[in-house]
Amino acid sequence: MRRPFLVLCLLAIGAQGCFRSFNVRQFSTSVSLYEAGMAKYREGKWDDAAQAFERLTLDLPARDTLLPRAHWYLGQSRLNKGERLLAAQAFIRLSETMPDDSLADDALMHAGRAYAALWRRPSLDPQYGYLAETQFRLLVGVYPNSPLADSANAELRRLDEWFADKDFQTARHYQRRKAYDSAILYFKDVVKNYPETDKARQAMLHLVEVYRLPVLGYVEDADEVCDALRAAYPSDADVRRVCVRPAPDSTRTTGPGG
Repeated sequence: MRRPFLVLCLLAIGAQGCFRSFNVRQFSTSVSLYEAGMAKYREGKWDDAAQAFERLTLDLPARDTLLPRAHWYLGQSRLNKGERLLAAQAFIRLSETMPDDSLADDALMHAGRAYAALWRRPSLDPQYGYLAETQFRLLVGVYPNSPLADSANAELRRLDEWFADKDFQTARHYQRRKAYDSAILYFKDVVKNYPETDKARQAMLHLVEVYRLPVLGYVEDADEVCDALRAAYPSDADVRRVCVRPAPDSTRTTGPGG
């Protein structure tokens, strides 16, 4: 008796099934669907919660007080499922369509962090890094008094380190291949675009080394970079090593008694 019953149940799952599944159409009001979505969210049933909140974002009128919360919990449900791209999109819709809501700055922070998490290391395509940067800059620019502004600035500094690292590694690649003109351009870009990063210091040190190569002989350029390095990093051991001042020419004739 049990086996035929189980077979019938499996065949019926596609319709109503022997086991009840979550169906957003079974709720007659937005409030009841929201409450059901919250219940699923608290239970950690992210798929069901996401279904409920996504439906609400489509059905609720623009001025409904539940709408920003629906976007917010949709984004949170997506995050908990590991769907960072979809989560970021949900948070961005909240900040774009309801910029005056109390959750708008939080949504920008979460969107930025979701995008940043998709850029797994500097050597990869920085597309998601640029998207993350946009959200953090929007937060700082639009909500300068937000308690999240300092955190957003910290995220921007971290991204700058990664952007700088990517360009620095490209410059080092060209330097190793003796494509010195390209290496110089990338080292300069690191210094210009990310001056507050440690990679800017390293790029300047490598610029000195490249400028001094006999095949180039850009001695004056090397000296200018060394002057800038000494001014910016007066106690740095690498700067003292690379930018050591040349000793006086011992072959120069000296005066009487010299």
